[in-house]
Amino acid sequence: MVAHATPARRLESIALGLGTLAFVVTALVALPVFRLESAPISGPGSVGQYAAIASAVAALLAFVAGRYVVRARSGRRVTFLDVLDIAALAIAHGIIALLSWTLIAVILEQSFLDAQVFAVPLLVVAGAAAAVTAYAAFLSSAHMNLDLLAIVLAVFLVEGILASMLTASDPHWWRINLSALGATDDLSALAFNITLIVAGFIVTTLTRYATRGIPGARTGGGIVAVRICLVLVGVFLACVGIFPVDEFLAVHNTVASGMAVTFGVLVIGLARWIPGLSRAFLGVGYVFLGVVVALAIAFFVGYYTLTAVELVAGILVFAWIILFIRSAAALAADAAPADAEPEPVPIPTR
Repeated sequence: MVAHATPARRLESIALGLGTLAFVVTALVALPVFRLESAPISGPGSVGQYAAIASAVAALLAFVAGRYVVRARSGRRVTFLDVLDIAALAIAHGIIALLSWTLIAVILEQSFLDAQVFAVPLLVVAGAAAAVTAYAAFLSSAHMNLDLLAIVLAVFLVEGILASMLTASDPHWWRINLSALGATDDLSALAFNITLIVAGFIVTTLTRYATRGIPGARTGGGIVAVRICLVLVGVFLACVGIFPVDEFLAVHNTVASGMAVTFGVLVIGLARWIPGLSRAFLGVGYVFLGVVVALAIAFFVGYYTLTAVELVAGILVFAWIILFIRSAAALAADAAPADAEPEPVPIPTR
């Protein structure tokens, strides 16, 4: 007698099937691309470049497939906001795959100087990279929750900003400010601006679901205020990428300053808006805000560069957002009935 597959086993089977499909398609497409000839590990026309692009496409499609499978199981209608969330997260997974495999290829190139990858190993390596990426992206999509979403946001931001820094045409961009990375016409500016735009969407996604289980989430005015502030942070972050500093100086500076001010308002008002949050977390928020203010003062007196202030402030703001997600989840768990089983948060259609 054959047992029926459990939902977890079914998802695992689908993930393996998508990985196998990605392997076959990537290897077959590589045949006309490389014509069974050797290729370098990284750089233009390399196996690393091909594997990174193929993996990015595989990650994007596998993530969308994962959300489709989850939606089909739940029977829930997909709204316009759900579509935006899925698009932003799919792009984030694709870019993470692209940058990760590119970095791996560069590291391997430095380890095997002047080495060439032969034709058959090239097909296997490229196909394997796409297969692993599709497998991981599908399971990430199918099991998406707030914790995993916060990790995706952090990895995406770090890799996107680092890629922009490493590909900047001006090696001394840091002497101006962080926004100078998005003020050119090269690949660096594209990477920087897309990173901020997509990250802004992810922040708004986090906001909508992080506060759902907090007591009073449906009726409390404080929860509404928290949501508005966090959504504004996400919108302002996206606008920093939409309006480059070299073309929209006034708008760019306004939204960048608005993001910092909104963060300050949120930290100060949080104890009143959500009284159940731990004192430790509230204290961390005050410390982070104090550091940001101190750095701003140091910049105005000429002690620190604007780039240093922006980098440290950005790290602190997004670290605080991730900590807030954890604290909100803990508060929601404490408020749930004692006999209630923990349930993953639906992001966005689960």
